[in-house]
Amino acid sequence: MISSKRTPTINDVATRAGVSKKTVSRVINSSPMLKPQTREKVEKVIAELGYVPNPQARALALRRNFVLGLLYDNPNAQTILNFQQGVLDAIRDTEFALVVRPVDRHSPDMLDDIRDFLEKQRPAGVMILPPISENDAIAELCLEQGCGYVRMGSAEFDEPHRLVESNDGEAVGWAVDHLVEQGHRRIALIEGPEGFRSALERRRGFLEGLDRHGIAHDPGLVAKGAYTFESGKAAARALFDRDPRPTAIFACNDEMAAGALHVASERGIAVPRDLSLIGFDDSPTAAHMWPPLTTVSWPITRMANAAAMKLIAPATPEAKPFKFDSSLVQRSSVAPPQKP
Repeated sequence: MISSKRTPTINDVATRAGVSKKTVSRVINSSPMLKPQTREKVEKVIAELGYVPNPQARALALRRNFVLGLLYDNPNAQTILNFQQGVLDAIRDTEFALVVRPVDRHSPDMLDDIRDFLEKQRPAGVMILPPISENDAIAELCLEQGCGYVRMGSAEFDEPHRLVESNDGEAVGWAVDHLVEQGHRRIALIEGPEGFRSALERRRGFLEGLDRHGIAHDPGLVAKGAYTFESGKAAARALFDRDPRPTAIFACNDEMAAGALHVASERGIAVPRDLSLIGFDDSPTAAHMWPPLTTVSWPITRMANAAAMKLIAPATPEAKPFKFDSSLVQRSSVAPPQKP
C-alpha cells in the first residue's frame, strides 16, 4: 500500500502492474512497441495511483523537451491564430506546450536562426506553415537535428506522416462554378503573393474553373494581392477602374475580400446587387462583414490538430489523415449580375 502522503513513482506503477520500469516508460511515451492489453493494464494502474510523469525526467531520457514548435512567415495573423487553436486543442490535457517562432524567409540567416532555435529549445517536433513549409532545406535541417516535423501545404510535397495538405485548387474551382451558375461571365481574380504555393494553387483552380465553362481568361481581370486587407483594397481599385468592370471577384483570402468590399462601398458599388464577391478561409471576418461573405472554408484548425497529433501521438487514428477538403460556404455576397 502506498502512503497517501507520498507521491507515487514510476517504480510503484511497475510493481503494481507487474511489468518492468522500461515498459511503464514506453506506455508514458506512447511507444508502439507494446501489446494493447499491456498498455491498458499499465494505464489503469497509472490512473489508480494518480501517477504523474516528471516532464523534466522524461525530457532528459528522451533528449527532447515536451515542446512543439510552430515555424512561420505568413502575413495573415488570423491564419496563425487558427492554426494555434488547432494545436492547443490537440495538446490539451497533455504535458506538451507550444512555442511560436516567426522567421524571415527573405533573410540569408533564416536557416541559421532555425538551427539555433532547434538546438536551444530541443522541441519534440515542429510544424511548418506555408510558404516556408515548401522549403526542403528546412525539412532537411530538422532531420539533421533529429527533430520531427510536419509541413502544411496546398500540394503533396512530403510523406503523409510529415504532411497536412488541403485541396485549394479544387475548392476555388467550386467557387467559380457557383459564380457561373449565378450568371457571371466577367469574373476577376485578386491573387495571393508570389512565393506561396497556396497562391499558385488557387490561381490554377480559378483558371481551370473558367476553362471548364468556356470563359476566356482576361489578364486585365487579374490583380496582385499580398493576403492583406490593404493589398485587397489596392487590387479592387485597379479592377474597378476597368471598363467594363467585373461583375464578380474571387479573392484568394478573406482579408483581401474585405479590402475589396471596403473599396466597393467607397465607390457606391453595392454588394451583391452590383458586384458578387467570394473569399477564401472562412475566417471570423467573413461572417462579420456586411453582407456576410460567401467563402471557401479552409479546414486549418483540423489540419493543425492533425499536424500536432502526428508529432505527439503518431500511432493514433487522429494522426492518420493528411488530406483535408475545403468546402464552399454560401452567404449573402453573391447574386445574379444586373442586366445591362
